Amino acid sequence: DAPYVPGWDCHGLPIEHMVEKKKGKVGQKISADEFRAACREYADKQIKKQKVDFKRLGIFGDWDNPYLTKNFKYEADIVRALGKIVKNGHLTKGFKPVHWCTECSSALAEAEVEYKDKGSDTVDVAFNVVGDFFGKDKPVSLIIWTTTPWTLPANEAVSLHPDLDYALVDVGKVLYIMSEDLLESSLERYGIKDFKKISKIYKGSELEGIMLQHPFYDKQVPVILGEHVTTETGTGAVHTAPAHGQDDYVVGLQYNLPVECPVDGRGVFIESTEGVAGEFIFKANATIIDLLKNQGTLVKHEPITHSYPHCWRHKTPVIFRATPQWFVSMTQKNLRDKVNDEILNVKWIPNWGQKRIELMVGNRPDWCISRQRYWGSPITLFINKNTGELHPDTENLFEVVAKKIELEGIEAWFKLKAEDVLGSEAKDYEKTTDTLDVWFDSGVSHYAVLKASDYLSDVADMYLEGSDQHRGWFQSSLLTSCAINERAPYKQVLTHGFTVDQNGHKMSKSLGNVIPPQKVVNSLGADILRLWIGSTDYSGEMTVSDEILNRSADSYRRIRNTMRFMLANMQGFDPKNDLVDINNMLILDRWIVSKTHDLQQQVINEYDNYNFHFVMKAILNFCTNDLGGFYLDIIKDRQYTTQTDSLARRSAQSALFHISHAMVRWLSPILTFTSEEIWQFLPGASNESVFLQTWYEGLEGNFDNPVIEASRDINTHLRKELEDMRRNKIIGSSLDAEVDIYCKDDNYQNLLGLKDELRFVFITSEARVNQLSDKPTDAKEINSSLAIKVEKSDHQKCVRCWHHRPEIGQNKVHQDLCDRCIENVFGEGENRVFA
Repeated sequence: DAPYVPGWDCHGLPIEHMVEKKKGKVGQKISADEFRAACREYADKQIKKQKVDFKRLGIFGDWDNPYLTKNFKYEADIVRALGKIVKNGHLTKGFKPVHWCTECSSALAEAEVEYKDKGSDTVDVAFNVVGDFFGKDKPVSLIIWTTTPWTLPANEAVSLHPDLDYALVDVGKVLYIMSEDLLESSLERYGIKDFKKISKIYKGSELEGIMLQHPFYDKQVPVILGEHVTTETGTGAVHTAPAHGQDDYVVGLQYNLPVECPVDGRGVFIESTEGVAGEFIFKANATIIDLLKNQGTLVKHEPITHSYPHCWRHKTPVIFRATPQWFVSMTQKNLRDKVNDEILNVKWIPNWGQKRIELMVGNRPDWCISRQRYWGSPITLFINKNTGELHPDTENLFEVVAKKIELEGIEAWFKLKAEDVLGSEAKDYEKTTDTLDVWFDSGVSHYAVLKASDYLSDVADMYLEGSDQHRGWFQSSLLTSCAINERAPYKQVLTHGFTVDQNGHKMSKSLGNVIPPQKVVNSLGADILRLWIGSTDYSGEMTVSDEILNRSADSYRRIRNTMRFMLANMQGFDPKNDLVDINNMLILDRWIVSKTHDLQQQVINEYDNYNFHFVMKAILNFCTNDLGGFYLDIIKDRQYTTQTDSLARRSAQSALFHISHAMVRWLSPILTFTSEEIWQFLPGASNESVFLQTWYEGLEGNFDNPVIEASRDINTHLRKELEDMRRNKIIGSSLDAEVDIYCKDDNYQNLLGLKDELRFVFITSEARVNQLSDKPTDAKEINSSLAIKVEKSDHQKCVRCWHHRPEIGQNKVHQDLCDRCIENVFGEGENRVFA
């Protein structure tokens, strides 16, 4: 009913990185073709290893037919999916700043960026005002604050907010202008205590167009206006380098500012960059600070530690760098609006996932899908050398190339010559050399797997992954599906938290706190690991440690021993001949079957809502309290002392049959191996696997019995009294005791009706019920309506049932048996009604 096709993302930087370690970089020791072949080989080896681990974990899937993004058919479908997106008008090309990793020498997607603390140089820099706009006899400087001094060579303007108030302040030899809201905090940072604020306040909009002197280059830049300027930090004036920031780029477009990037792909300033040519950007900070000092434009320099984007693979700081890239536009053809509409049609589990992805989609820039790498799906476009436009027959060319890739893989594109498909037109066109963002590969699985399969629906019932995938797979799938099909690719999205150690720390090799799943599987078994997962609230971080896993092992033993006891006590039970109709069962057996029925409704409901931890909590409570703490102990006497085919024994076995058939199904999604093992020994089980069954339908509910509830309550208190006597070595087992119960009218009448069977419920040799008003002084008062008196029995012990009874020894033939055992062994058997 819920087919799962496992899949592997095979392209991209992680594999390139591993192959580079072994083979070296392309162009040094290995050609691009050899490198791609090595990447394929590496991916194959990892898939083989991981597939074994997944199977060992008991994960069901079509492991013989997984989808691999490196399979030729999938690679061809990636090209076809891109063709659909181009056809629908969502692809754009732009010279825009994108996240760039200098280690990868490639653009990165939002999903490939992670934030962590980094030390940076911050500088407050004076941009001297050109001309006499302010009409003062002292020079005026507009002060900016930045955490990236290395971007100052690319400065093209200073941005102010049009509606902010800007103040002019006399600090001695010069006048500073900055946001009025940030004036005092800025001057305090500079250590300036002696200053005079000029009375006139300027709106940012009044200062638009003023020209400023670049702080160390011989050029002038304008004051421009931007809504992105805030008063959270800094001075309210933002140094603007369109080549190195998204906001800078956007505001620069409005003013036709040049987008000139002085930094190459390795993060090194190009030769024409005055003063810092050949220097790595972060090392160049010191040089730039010296340039500012020499020009007298450095107002303040101080180091800070702040959250900064890093490459998720290399763990190195990334930069914004303007390069020609291909983008899926969020605004062209209203893609963002469509995605936002579709988010509302998806069920998000937990429900906070909806708000999370709405915020991400609402704030995200255009999706940069191009990469400058070797191991990836190619962007199969032909660009006119003169106009930069796509070939007019691009739609058909996508299919031509896809068919070639379907036969030979992505290598077909890299060895393809333009004339092979364009003929005489080839001289006017060039092939793109960029590859696709790997999130595009995985993001089109709805097209390459669902749509391409005969037995799968075009829309998946569910996507399931970690919470980081709201910016990864969930989002790339949503964007591509809306761009291709104008709908979400899934009906539901379930998100789980990350695994952390007992101190709440993220697991990492560097911290030495990783617990490999293979270690748990080999030492405790796969079902222990599955039980821990199934018992943990996945909506937040999932804490794991050896101690927690050992607790899961204890819970597992509780469940396994419960099932083992029930299977053992169905020995010789054939449901075809021995199953007792529920309406003919003993009262206690009818009650436990009804209890099982009600619990099954709860279990199904929790499964339907993916509350796996509530399922396991309910099952464990059932095993511990209803079964192990009450019912199973009571039926031992019937199982071991009544006649084999008696109603009393077969009724109990029938109840165990119903409970076991229900429970094995409840457990099977979580304890897969154990459930299948149980199924093989379960009377009445088909030869097919438990995983081919549906929920058990042999249960009946709506059976309430006040006697059972009353006796359970009393039994809880009685167990404590009996345990005290055992601890004090007055008795060995509860059957060495006799009990008198003193209670009020309702319970008195209910329990009185059990007659001699009350002792079987309390598992004592004698149990008498009395009016509370007859309570003796030596009875233990439990509460205002209950008292208990427990004494050691003075009677002999029956060697068969171990009950102490007054009649033992009176039968001359069977002097060591009680009357009940004599009847069960030599007569027609005792008659039970209740327990």
